[in-house]
Amino acid sequence: MYSDKLRKLFDAGSIKIGDLIKVESGDLIFEGELMPKTEAGHEDAIVVKLKSGYNAGVMYGDGVRITKISSGKAVEFPLSNPKMAENLPKVSLLWTGGTIGSKIEYKTGGVHMTVKPEELFYYIPELPSIANIKFNQICEIASEDMSYHEWQKIAEETADALNEGARGVVITHGTDTMGFTASALAFMLQNLNAPVVLTGSQRSSDRGSSDAFLNLIAATNIAANSNVAEVGICMHASSSDDRMHLLRGVKARKMHTSRRDAFRPINDRPIAYVDMDGRISYVSEYKKTVKAAGKVTANTKFEPKTALLKVYPNSDPEIMQYYIDRGYRGFILEGTGLGHMPVSTEHPGKSWLPYIKNAIENGAVIGMTSQTLYGRVNANVYRNLRLLGNAGVVYCEDMLPETAYVKLGWLLGSHDNKAAKELLDKNIAGEITKRVNYDEFLV
Repeated sequence: MYSDKLRKLFDAGSIKIGDLIKVESGDLIFEGELMPKTEAGHEDAIVVKLKSGYNAGVMYGDGVRITKISSGKAVEFPLSNPKMAENLPKVSLLWTGGTIGSKIEYKTGGVHMTVKPEELFYYIPELPSIANIKFNQICEIASEDMSYHEWQKIAEETADALNEGARGVVITHGTDTMGFTASALAFMLQNLNAPVVLTGSQRSSDRGSSDAFLNLIAATNIAANSNVAEVGICMHASSSDDRMHLLRGVKARKMHTSRRDAFRPINDRPIAYVDMDGRISYVSEYKKTVKAAGKVTANTKFEPKTALLKVYPNSDPEIMQYYIDRGYRGFILEGTGLGHMPVSTEHPGKSWLPYIKNAIENGAVIGMTSQTLYGRVNANVYRNLRLLGNAGVVYCEDMLPETAYVKLGWLLGSHDNKAAKELLDKNIAGEITKRVNYDEFLV
């Protein structure tokens, strides 16, 4: 917000945000639209958008004159509501927010989720030629603000859409926690017989380098035309605009903060690639759709008192007691290497073993994964690993830590602790690979 003296000056001259003004400061003259002040800017700095498209800031003070040239016009973003072709496959587009539906907000200078879903038809006129699309805006939040409540809602809406005749479902989602949501849907959606595709973008839709449009086109193509009966993530396969890949939701991870090809398959291969012309090339085994498979159901029960803990040098094992005292029923540990953690340390207070034994005696289910991500944990190679395994820790094969966390929370939501423990290292939705293909390591 501008300072009180500037606001009074604007009011006196009937100047509003968006008006065309002239700002004179000595020999300098700037003409352009009056912009909102960014939160990071000085309250006395007048921000003007010039005809060139660049913004100029002028510090208000003695000798600065502001003149209104004309009133501004209300800015309306283009919308398009094309008529859908009835002969095309029906695809339900579930909107949850994220960078794919965002643009720069002048108030903060940061990216903000403000784009209306209908704007995408204006920017992506190809969509109505791929599928008969039905919008359903579930929420509009950043993925870091997601919780299991949103997972449940998305799962229920997905099941409803498929049971009402959708050929597939596309879910727009923020990229930071997309892997968590994809895993949740993979476990929650029972009897799935259609493609469910999450997609997003690394760069906002108003940037020239945005990946939003191609990702959404490819995801819609998969939902409309593929025979994949799994939950997947569709994003750029490389930093170029050459092709997108469909990754199994329980085996995908965001591996870069900003690159457009941030999502990679871990201990797995992509299910398919989608070329710029829409051609789908399948490159690995996957669950296929079948005829007369029945209705999709959503088992959305989830135990929120499940924790994901990272092990590191000097980590304090008393953190487990903190959670046990608060009634937590399950833990997924991110161990080092094959699934290690401080056990036989020369500093007894740093050993996790007594706390793990106590937690298990209190009925908690504890699963072990690896921070290395690639490869699988193994409870039999080293002495410390065997001590943990003998104490009752479940070694989760080649599961990603976040996938194991979501799986355990889902299992504990529907089962008692004994049954959840027995199912934790059993493959349910493709989260465990029998044999890791090391040719795909860091590809």
